[in-house]
Amino acid sequence: MNKTFKIYAVIFIVVMIIIALFEVNKTESTDWRKNFDLNQKSPFGLFVFDHEIKNLFKNKVKKIDQTPYDYYNQNKKESHNILIIESEIDRQSWNKILNAVSTGSDAMLIVSEIPRDISDSIGYYDSKISFEDENVLKLTDTKYQNDFIKLDKFPSGRGFTFIKPNVEVLGKTVEKNNTDQANFIKIKFGKGNIYVHCEPLFITNYYLLKSGNVKYTQDVFSYLEDKETLWFVESNSKTSQFFLRFILSNPALKYAWWVLLGGLVLFIFFNAKRKQRIVPVIEPLKNTSVDFVKSIGNLYLQEGDFHDMMAKKAQYFLNKVRMDLLIDTQNLDEEFAKKLQLKTGKPMEMINEAVGFIKKAQDPYASVMKEDLGRMNKLLDEILK
Repeated sequence: MNKTFKIYAVIFIVVMIIIALFEVNKTESTDWRKNFDLNQKSPFGLFVFDHEIKNLFKNKVKKIDQTPYDYYNQNKKESHNILIIESEIDRQSWNKILNAVSTGSDAMLIVSEIPRDISDSIGYYDSKISFEDENVLKLTDTKYQNDFIKLDKFPSGRGFTFIKPNVEVLGKTVEKNNTDQANFIKIKFGKGNIYVHCEPLFITNYYLLKSGNVKYTQDVFSYLEDKETLWFVESNSKTSQFFLRFILSNPALKYAWWVLLGGLVLFIFFNAKRKQRIVPVIEPLKNTSVDFVKSIGNLYLQEGDFHDMMAKKAQYFLNKVRMDLLIDTQNLDEEFAKKLQLKTGKPMEMINEAVGFIKKAQDPYASVMKEDLGRMNKLLDEILK
């Protein structure tokens, strides 16, 4: 085990011990963010409501993970209830909801705010009306006067600053030092009704699990008629496609993931610092053999000494025959031609023609032309293939 590896091992062990000490001494912190997520068990998630909604609507509720615009373009529904809880909905979808209400459906919007032009078309304006740390939500109907909910954790303080004369107030926010403010209204819209509650905290985990608060929630939803309810929820398709979603959602795996990434960064940093060197540029040796051969060939062609070139070609060919084919080349007779034909498998006519050119190249008094050199070169190369 070398010294460098020992150093890395010690660093890794020390980091693991520090992380373990932090983990042991860590106190669990509560996530008070208002996420309104169906799968979150944090105080302001909707996990409890999601599991109890079937009882509230007598199993007549259907969750829709499409936008209202897409859903109503694909489906034609009879009179039904529409439920929207603190969801980001585009203007085209709001228009589809209002169209469905105008034909006889009822909609309950439990939202802290919606686009101003949409609320204006319904008949109200909403805004923050209170900055108190605590307030009480009550219904105006006398039969519900004993059912209320106290908001003691981060109330939004939103209410209606303006409502049209034909709007009915169903609920209000009650505070010690302020006048009562409307927070739950009913609007007649075409053939249907729109119910708007601007404080969605009352259906979160924190308040539903408190004793006595469920009654207020039941009272609010009792205004909807007993018919099928479509609950439009935000699609989770974006998060489900993220390949690290499961790892980052689990605290232990998340810590392991960040430790792994940190270790890789340290490893790359130290190794790059140790091993990175300036690499000199070394020019490879140039092979001049081909250039030399071309120069010699051009010299012979310029001199026009075809006989000498044929003699050198013949000498080179016979040397290859002796070394590679192990054939005696002292006598270029019929026996030589037969052995060469057996070794190479070439036609006998080609062998005999090549032998004739070799003999002509070896005869110092033979008359040689450029065509003879070309033909001989082609034959000998073909035989040696």
